[in-house]
Amino acid sequence: MRGMGSFSLFPPVMKMLLIINVAVFILQYLFLSGLTFDGHSLNALFMKYFALQPFNSENMFDLSKNIFLPWQLVSYQFMHGGLWHLFFNMFALWMFGSELEGLWGSKRFLIYYLLAGVGAAIVHMFVTPLITGLSVPTVGASGSVYGILLAFAFTFPNRPIFMFPFFIPIPAKYFVLIFVVIEMISGVSGGSGIAHFAHLGGALTGFILLKWGDKLGVFKWFSKKSDTYDPGFGTTGAFQSDPYSGSRKPNVIQVKWAQINQEKQVYTNPEPKVETRGKYIIDGEEITQVKIDSILDKISESGYQNLTEREKFILTELSKRI
Repeated sequence: MRGMGSFSLFPPVMKMLLIINVAVFILQYLFLSGLTFDGHSLNALFMKYFALQPFNSENMFDLSKNIFLPWQLVSYQFMHGGLWHLFFNMFALWMFGSELEGLWGSKRFLIYYLLAGVGAAIVHMFVTPLITGLSVPTVGASGSVYGILLAFAFTFPNRPIFMFPFFIPIPAKYFVLIFVVIEMISGVSGGSGIAHFAHLGGALTGFILLKWGDKLGVFKWFSKKSDTYDPGFGTTGAFQSDPYSGSRKPNVIQVKWAQINQEKQVYTNPEPKVETRGKYIIDGEEITQVKIDSILDKISESGYQNLTEREKFILTELSKRI
């Protein structure tokens, strides 16, 4: 699994999520939809037990009706209502999530994604019936994707995004704000058949995780739980330590110090940087191992998002050079 600073168009968790979502869609609509069991459509049975069912305490033990089951908080995230539903969710996930996984590390990204989806489900189950009166089965990764959108806006607030139908660059922070406002208005008005409060729930859960997740030990707790189970993605395992999951520091920033016997001048604009063998000077500041350790300790204690812009810049430069 990737650690901080490893960037790819299709990092491992992103690739895994895309494959699972597409595979479930193919299973549903190409295989199960045409099969029956004891007179019942297998696709209908699949929806009954794995889509997010409305929570009803009176009927939760009546197997003849649609019932809420705990695993549906996760399983519904990998099911979709049609090809376009799948396409737009996966496109948004890839477009905004790939860079976050490279920046955060694979384990933290996966934990954040799944928890955003769980939070979206909980908000949807309890808020939607109160506001709209609707209480129907729900599928889709949209809640998780809205959590990813919010995280992208927090991490890259001024990154320009082209928004349909205007096709003019909009800073990410305003892009997400516009979508959240639209979802709030649409959720209250109701009648569209779209789980707007699930979208808002995913964004809200993402905000809570970004703001207090590290302080509450959420990521550390889930990391410890996942360390006891290795599904075997590659020789190093799927859930190796990453820079955000505990006290262990990432290997990508470890530096071997050597006697300085050569230096080269690297000219940049507006001022030159001097890079020496065995130490690094970034914009006139010597970056020592002590400095690196202090930044990594800060990440372990309060998360990457609480670093200063200078500290983020230092880590980015080091990841390019090491």
